[in-house]
Amino acid sequence: MLESLDGLFLDFYGTLVGGDRAIVEAVCQRVVDAFDLPISASALGVEWGKGYFAMADVSNNGHFRTLHAIECESLVTCLQPLVGRAIDPEPFVADLQGWLRRPPVCEETLDVLAEIRRRGIPVCLVSNADHDDLLLALEHTGIRPDHVVSSESARSYKPNAAIFSQAITVTGWSPGRVAHVGDSLHSDIGGAKAFGLPTIWVCRENRISDIGTEKPDYRVSDLRGLLNLLPR
Repeated sequence: MLESLDGLFLDFYGTLVGGDRAIVEAVCQRVVDAFDLPISASALGVEWGKGYFAMADVSNNGHFRTLHAIECESLVTCLQPLVGRAIDPEPFVADLQGWLRRPPVCEETLDVLAEIRRRGIPVCLVSNADHDDLLLALEHTGIRPDHVVSSESARSYKPNAAIFSQAITVTGWSPGRVAHVGDSLHSDIGGAKAFGLPTIWVCRENRISDIGTEKPDYRVSDLRGLLNLLPR
């Protein structure tokens, strides 16, 4: 059990709201159909994801690029050997961006956040997201965190330490009194552990492929399990 917390860092996509597996595979199916590709939508989604993570991992600080730019460039790079030329990614990535701005809230999220607030534990979102997209998603979902740190505002993507450092600066919390909750072994658990934070992995069913192998301090199947770990 976690004791004496200044607050919680919470991931957003895949943790508080649904993961993007369905929309990514839907976009990939559009791509497969548009170019008559000899690959399944799910397999294309995995390959696109590998390229996305590789680009995000080097797009920090002075080399920062928005998530939208990374999504477009990684899709073009993924498809080039299959299509034989560079394609215009915007019509396809637009579907993903629309979903990112209006994601479905996980069924337990609002009740769990209300209970966390009742216990007097403040929350800071730490999300790999373009800032305006994240603000629109928060407006859509009705989720009201105490603080918001996006990759765009921090000029850094999890697992890079700079985004966690920015969250500490924004909140004023002590690093020794913060835990991080997220669904990605690579981005959330790997990044937070390297930064020295206790980690809680939200391992939901039907998750998209994860390139990480890091070991979390705690594992829960949804946010209800998180409440058992927090001070009352």
